Amino acid sequence: MRDIIQLLPDAIANQIAAGEVVQRPASVVKELMENAIDAGASSIQLIIKDAGKGIVQVIDDGCGMSETDARMCFERHATSKIRRAEDLFSIKTMGFRGEAMASIASVAQVELKTRRADDELGTSIKIDGSVLKSQESIQAPQGTSIAVKNLFYNIPARRNFLKSNPVEIRHILDEFQRIALAHPEIKFSFIQNEQETYALPPEKLGKRIVDLFGKTYREQLAACEENTNYVSIKGYVGKPEHAKKTRGEQFFFVNDRFIKNAYLNHAVMSAYERLLPDGAFPFYVLFLSIDPAHIDINVHPTKTEIKFEDERSIYAIIQSAVRKTLSIHNLIPSLDFDSNVNFHSPQHSTPRQEPHSAYSDSSYKPKPAQDAWKKLYEGLQNNIDAFEQQAPQTQSALFPSAMNEFKTVQSKANDRPALSSTQTNFQSVQILNKFIALSISSGLLLIDQKRAYQRVLYDQFMDNLQRKNGASQQLLFPKVLDINPADQLLLNEITTEINDLGFRLQSQSNGQLEIVGVPSEIGDEDGQALLEGILEQLKHASTDLIAHRAEKIAQTMANRSAARYHQKRLNEVEMNALIEQLFASTNPNSSPNGEAISQVLNEETLVQLLR
Repeated sequence: MRDIIQLLPDAIANQIAAGEVVQRPASVVKELMENAIDAGASSIQLIIKDAGKGIVQVIDDGCGMSETDARMCFERHATSKIRRAEDLFSIKTMGFRGEAMASIASVAQVELKTRRADDELGTSIKIDGSVLKSQESIQAPQGTSIAVKNLFYNIPARRNFLKSNPVEIRHILDEFQRIALAHPEIKFSFIQNEQETYALPPEKLGKRIVDLFGKTYREQLAACEENTNYVSIKGYVGKPEHAKKTRGEQFFFVNDRFIKNAYLNHAVMSAYERLLPDGAFPFYVLFLSIDPAHIDINVHPTKTEIKFEDERSIYAIIQSAVRKTLSIHNLIPSLDFDSNVNFHSPQHSTPRQEPHSAYSDSSYKPKPAQDAWKKLYEGLQNNIDAFEQQAPQTQSALFPSAMNEFKTVQSKANDRPALSSTQTNFQSVQILNKFIALSISSGLLLIDQKRAYQRVLYDQFMDNLQRKNGASQQLLFPKVLDINPADQLLLNEITTEINDLGFRLQSQSNGQLEIVGVPSEIGDEDGQALLEGILEQLKHASTDLIAHRAEKIAQTMANRSAARYHQKRLNEVEMNALIEQLFASTNPNSSPNGEAISQVLNEETLVQLLR
C-alpha cells in the first residue's frame, strides 16, 4: 500500500491559512494598515473601491523595503518582527506572525511598489494567486504602496459569502476607526469610490474622537487616567446621559492594539452601576499600557484576543479608574462636608450636578432661593386638571393623524368601519399610568400600554414602508443633520426607506443635509435623534436583507415614538382607541420586540392573589 500523507503545495497551504486571516475586505485593510504603522509611517492613505471587493489600497510614507525584502514579505512565516520564540513576550509591533501577506496574495491579485529612503530606485512586484508575475525596478516615492485587487477571485465560493456593499463598508470603517483611534499622531485619509470620507490630520486623542464620530461627542468626553506599577490607563469615557441603546463605540487598546474582552468591558459597565437605564451602553476609549511580558497576544490569528497574567487586578484598576473619573466630573453625586448647603459660598464652591439631573442624589434638597419661583405657579396644575376633565382630549390627540384612520397590514380589520367612541363599550381602567385593565368574559385582561403603542405604531410604519406613502410634517425651522461620515454612508443606503416613512432631507450648497420634514406619527420627537437611533440599530444589525432592514427601521421608529406614552395618563376615548387598534393589528399578543403585550388573569388567578 502506498503512502497517503502528502505535503500540501504552498499555494494551497496559503489559501487554507487565508481562511483564518482574510475573512473579508476589512481583514485586508487591518493587515495592510498595521504593516504601514510598523513601518514607521507618519501618513497613511486608504483607498477602497466596490466595498473592497474591487480594490483595497494602502499607501504610506514609512521606511520602505529593499528588493529582497519586497519579495520575501510574500513568503509564509517571513517576518521582520521576531527572531526567536522568546520575542513573542516582548512584542511592541502590530504584526509578528508572518502570515498576512502570503495569505492575501493567495486569494487576490496584488501589486506592491516600495522604496527605501537611501535607494535611488524602488521595486515593483505583481503576484496573482501566489504566482509571481513580474518583478522590476521602478521610480517610486519613499514608502510602500500595496494594492489588493479582486479579492477571492480564484475562490468563487468565498466571494459569494461576502455581504452586500453597505455591510462590508461598515466592517472596513470599523477597522479604519480602530487604527485611527490608536494612533492619533498619524495622518490618515480614507477614500471610497474616489470620494474622501475622512481626512484626519495628526492631533490629540480627544480631537481625533470628535473628528471620527461627530461634534456631539465633544460634550460627553470625560478624561480617564490611572497609573500603577502594573498597568497604566488613559483615555476617555462618556457621560451617562449620552449613553445609547446599542453597544456602539466601545474601544479597548492594549499597547495600542485593539482588543475584544468581555471581562474588561464588564469592569467598565460595573463602574456605571445605577447611573445608566436598563439596556443603555456608555461610550469609552481606553488605552492600557502594560509590560508585554505580562500578556500573551499569540492567541488568535486576528490578534484581537489577549491573555493577561493577572486579569483580576486589571479589572479592579479599570473599574476604579472609571469610577474616579465619573466622580471627578461630578457624574456621581458626592457629599461635601466642608460646604454649607443653604449658603453656598462662591469662592468655596465646587462643580456639582444640577438638582434636576437624573443622576443626582435623591437626598439633595434644593435651596429655598432657587425654588421660590415655583410659588408663582402654585395651583396652576389643579386648574389644568379641571380644564382637562371638562374638555377631554379627542381621539386624534393620540397621534397627529387620527387613530381611526390607521390602516394595519395583513388584517381583515382594515375593511370594517371605524368605531366611534359612542359605539365602543369597553369596560377599561388605567392603572399606574402604565397598564390598561379590561374586563372580559374569562376574567381580567391586563395590557401594557407602551408595548401596545409599539405594536400599533410598528404596523403603521411598516404599512408606510410597503405603500411608500408616509405622511410628512414640514418643520417650521429646518434642522442641520449633524452625523459623522461613517453614518452618512449608511444613511445614503437607506434613503428610500427614510423617504417612505415621511422624512424629508435637503442637501445644502456646503454639502450638509437639513431635515425639512419628519413623519407625522412621531409627534414632538427629535428628528435627528430618531435618525441617529435608526442608524445605530442598523450598524449593529446581523442581517443586510432589505426586508429585514425595513423591519428594523420600523421597529426603531415604533420604540422611539411609543416612549412618550410610557406612564402617560389616558382618558377613556384614548384607551378605547388604543384597544381597538391593538385588536385590529397584525399581532395583538406581542410587541415588535417580541415582548408580551397583555396577559389574562382568570378568576382562579385573581382569587389566589387575594388569599
